[in-house]
Amino acid sequence: METWFIIFLTISVPLLFKAFFNHFSSPKTLPPSPPTLPLIGNFLLLRQPFFHIEQTIRRLRPTLGPILTLHLGPRPSIFIFDRSLAHQALIQNGALFSDRPKSLPSDKIMNSNQHSISSGSYGPLWRLLRRNLTSEILHPSRVKSYAHARKWVLDILLNGLQQKAESGDPVEVLVHFRHAILCLLVLMCFGDKLSEEQIQEIGSVQRRVLTAFGRFRLLNFWPRVTKVLLRKQWEQLFQLRNDLENVMTPLIRARKEAKGDGSVFAYVDTLLDLELPDEDRKLEEKEIVTLASEFINAGTDTTSTALQWIMANLVKHPRIQDRLLVEIKGVVGDANAEEIKQDDLQKMPYLKAVVLEGLRRHPPVHFVLPHCVTEDTVLGGYLIPKKGAVNFMVADMGWDPTVWEEPMAFKPERFMAGGDGEGCDITGSREIKMMPFGVGRRICPGLGLALLHLEYFVANLVWRFEWNAIDGDDISLEEKMEFTIVMKTPLMSHITPRKR
Repeated sequence: METWFIIFLTISVPLLFKAFFNHFSSPKTLPPSPPTLPLIGNFLLLRQPFFHIEQTIRRLRPTLGPILTLHLGPRPSIFIFDRSLAHQALIQNGALFSDRPKSLPSDKIMNSNQHSISSGSYGPLWRLLRRNLTSEILHPSRVKSYAHARKWVLDILLNGLQQKAESGDPVEVLVHFRHAILCLLVLMCFGDKLSEEQIQEIGSVQRRVLTAFGRFRLLNFWPRVTKVLLRKQWEQLFQLRNDLENVMTPLIRARKEAKGDGSVFAYVDTLLDLELPDEDRKLEEKEIVTLASEFINAGTDTTSTALQWIMANLVKHPRIQDRLLVEIKGVVGDANAEEIKQDDLQKMPYLKAVVLEGLRRHPPVHFVLPHCVTEDTVLGGYLIPKKGAVNFMVADMGWDPTVWEEPMAFKPERFMAGGDGEGCDITGSREIKMMPFGVGRRICPGLGLALLHLEYFVANLVWRFEWNAIDGDDISLEEKMEFTIVMKTPLMSHITPRKR
């Protein structure tokens, strides 16, 4: 016991002195913060689920203002509510604010030491990985070539819903949405229609990766100590990574063997021959596993969550569903059409308004991933310290009452001619009114793909089925945080085939 105590003191005392020195020597021009305790700052907030921290931050805004600081670790975390400050940071000073904080030790295991697009430091490697994704698999011509894949997945989704509808029981739709989007992204990633068993295996391990978010936070405080005291948790983390590799690696090796066989072009194919800048090597299998996992995870839950929120509002507001159906009929013409195709979607402004309103009112994530600055700078009159985490309150910007009339109401008409969202640019280039995909150099590269998938599935779901609330059900829009912000009470709906 004495040995453990000596080890603990040897490691912790120097760290405490360093934290004490940093606390009293740091500049006093940081954005305002709630009362902090020397050495531990606002550490007690980490005992709360992150969704509760978000609510705490929101309660602090009236007293602390649109930019504030929390001390949740060795470096301050800055939270920005103000859309003009966000525009100044991410658009006007994009290069300065485009870095990522150094990954925590537990995160480095899952992101291959920041060899991913979402976690990578702003520099040559990140540019290479992002450019490869956007110019290859996400190029508009490539996305259009996956029309057969979308139709295949649509049939899976509609058949699953049809079977449930025939029973006459209400359908819990999220599980169907999530499976459909997973099937589509797996096909785009690996280029083949995998077996149901393989897809389920990928989905299972990906869900475990996502739900592990936050579970290993304590491992990052004094890792040398936790690797001894929390050894079992470290072993669980390494096992999770091994499980991910065991599922993905055989599929990656199969793509290597299949290259040039004329099969469907896959995201993994673009990664096999990438030469890493300044390293004179290709990506290792573990790094390709990380990038493949990122591709699937980044699109599955966010898209299926957004789809559920949109359909929940169409069930809650039958008038909107009816107006959307009228627009679809006017474009398609043929009452017997089995599919609303990509080219049809371009002629449906109200459909686009419904999707945009869903993303404004219910963004799947309420924060973009933290940014950091490459050197000390000033924003809004306050110091933004080098390597400090900078967080942007995505949901609050989309709910700003100075921009949006009745911001908590679901009103797609606001994005039509004469509405307060007419011509809204969600890339934020001109100004930021909403930023569900982030803005600037770190904007989500899958923005166009996500919008296409949302429009495609919403249009086809409304075309094929009538969506009604369960008798007496008012459709609760209360939120709950998982990996994304989901409905606390998942959508249950009576669905019946359209009579046309």
